[in-house]
Amino acid sequence: MISALKDKVGQILVPGDEFCCGAEDTISLTAHVQPEKVVCGPGLMRSADRLQVCKSGVLRHKEPNMFWMDSQQKRYVPTKGDAVIGIVTSKSGDIFKVDVGGSEQASLSYLAFEGATKRNRPNVQVGDLVFAHFIVANKDMEPELACIDGSGRANGMGIFGEGGLLFTVSLGLVRRLLAPHSEIRSDLQQLVPCELLVGINGRVWLKSSSTQRTLIIANLLQCCDTMTAPQRRQLFRRVSQGPL
Repeated sequence: MISALKDKVGQILVPGDEFCCGAEDTISLTAHVQPEKVVCGPGLMRSADRLQVCKSGVLRHKEPNMFWMDSQQKRYVPTKGDAVIGIVTSKSGDIFKVDVGGSEQASLSYLAFEGATKRNRPNVQVGDLVFAHFIVANKDMEPELACIDGSGRANGMGIFGEGGLLFTVSLGLVRRLLAPHSEIRSDLQQLVPCELLVGINGRVWLKSSSTQRTLIIANLLQCCDTMTAPQRRQLFRRVSQGPL
């Protein structure tokens, strides 16, 4: 099955496509696997002795044997551990409600901030942007966010967003932006310096030295969603020759 999967890397697959799982193949959902095992990423699922495609897109591969479907999906499904950009919509007692772009809002406790206590409460207002990660995310429970890591440190999370621009892109583009050594981010930083914060839920916050530059960069990023690498480089080169 592994060889059959590798033969399909880079090709478009649709729900219903499947691969037979031989006796020597083992499907594993853990990150630490042996080379002979297969790691199923988004868009792939195990069904009996077969591996099925459950989301349309392009099959991607990462060594040693991780496979996933790369699609232009925009609807986000909360997953434990995901770092997202949310918008505080309301406060009920000691709990804030946060819009993360999913099917329901997530809860955020006032104690889920670095240094927060009953006497030292964080200054969170309705409409604030928050960068947080999911500590609870499953179909049977309300999603729950936190702005601290396992050691109680903020580690870059918390309330932010003063003076910047928030916009949405596809989840496929988000994965490309968050990839190690992302070419898009590298080309963007060479074009014009800016602050960029990316949430796995498809939201991007951007801030540059002027409103005009911020809008130009936001438009460039949204154009990258449907462009190939040569097209993107040509566009960035053309923009760099004009006034910024």
